[in-house]
Amino acid sequence: MRKSTLIKVAAQSILRNKLRTFLTMLGIVIGVAAVIVMVAVGYGAQTSIQKQINSLGTNMIMVMPGASVQGGVSMGSASFNRLTVADVEKLQRESQLLLAVSPVVNGFAQIIAGANNWRTRIEGADTSYQTIRDLRFESGSWFSEADVRAMRKVAVLGETVANNLFPDGDAVGQQIRVRNVPFTVIGVLASKGQTMGMDQDDVLMMPYTTAQVRLKGRSFLGQIVASTSSPAEMPAAQDEIRSILRESHRLSDADNDDFTIGNQNELADAVKQSTQVMTMLLAAIASISLLVGGIGIMNIMLVSVTERTREIGIRMAIGARGRDVLTQFLIESVVISVFGGVIGIGFGFLGAALVGFITGWSTVTPPEAVLLAVGFSAAIGIFFGFYPARQAAALNPIQALRYE
Repeated sequence: MRKSTLIKVAAQSILRNKLRTFLTMLGIVIGVAAVIVMVAVGYGAQTSIQKQINSLGTNMIMVMPGASVQGGVSMGSASFNRLTVADVEKLQRESQLLLAVSPVVNGFAQIIAGANNWRTRIEGADTSYQTIRDLRFESGSWFSEADVRAMRKVAVLGETVANNLFPDGDAVGQQIRVRNVPFTVIGVLASKGQTMGMDQDDVLMMPYTTAQVRLKGRSFLGQIVASTSSPAEMPAAQDEIRSILRESHRLSDADNDDFTIGNQNELADAVKQSTQVMTMLLAAIASISLLVGGIGIMNIMLVSVTERTREIGIRMAIGARGRDVLTQFLIESVVISVFGGVIGIGFGFLGAALVGFITGWSTVTPPEAVLLAVGFSAAIGIFFGFYPARQAAALNPIQALRYE
């Protein structure tokens, strides 16, 4: 029997029982739609987190204080601080791979502006910090080298701080007090949003010299940040930083680093791995409905074989071979699965958009997920349709003709 004839006969059989065909497809439709929605949610979360990490800065490398050990007991990360401005200057002089380097002085303080006040994070930094963190401005500007050298009392506010201290107008040019020290606001940063649960806009920035002398009263730095011209240079730049700082701190080969180096790509990779596991888990749970749909196809096809036993006997009696019957039933099963998969893709995109609209989550449907869903639905049709098709092909023509 020709393939075109087999396809025509299979299509006629499917269309003969429209309601049964629709109900059989329903399991595949729901399964494919569920897989696409779950994958879209997982990939959307991954994309959203990646954007948040990228907003931290441009190819940023972070150097943090190391851990101290007392009586054989580690006191934890950042418990031993030997990072100084001299380290930054040495990195600026000797590094061949770093595009920019900035010291960072960290702290928290209560900020007062007229009748309003707000507790926020303080970051003292150099002029290059703007480039490293890729900071943009809503109004005003960044402080200058002259401001850093003169330890001027100037401040740049994050959007959250500006909105809370100056809800009725522009903060630029206004006076604020930080630990009772008067500062002039020279800029308001454009919003960067939330990153890993932290509000990047809840910050006040000032020259690191001002923060050291007028606020912190000590010479050690909370952090050193640097950037490279491309992500590919980051591993080599980290090795270079490690070598320069070990020399600066006069560490021997036997000594452990008294600092910790990390970069945003490492954080991004860790997050990517965790979100990929989550996406796979969600897709695996949703795939259970595809298996249920496949079992439904097998049951319906078995019923169809029973109902069409005499028809099968007649076909065999006039020359149809067993493999022709097998192919016919397999085609019916695959067509039902594939059509169900295609319809499921449409509902999957609609469901993903609906989830994003209702929850506000970012949803992204990768093309490979669509191809995988269609391929998997076709495989379900072949796998669960094979047993009923083989049962039909194995019928004895004489017994099939006598079947009532």
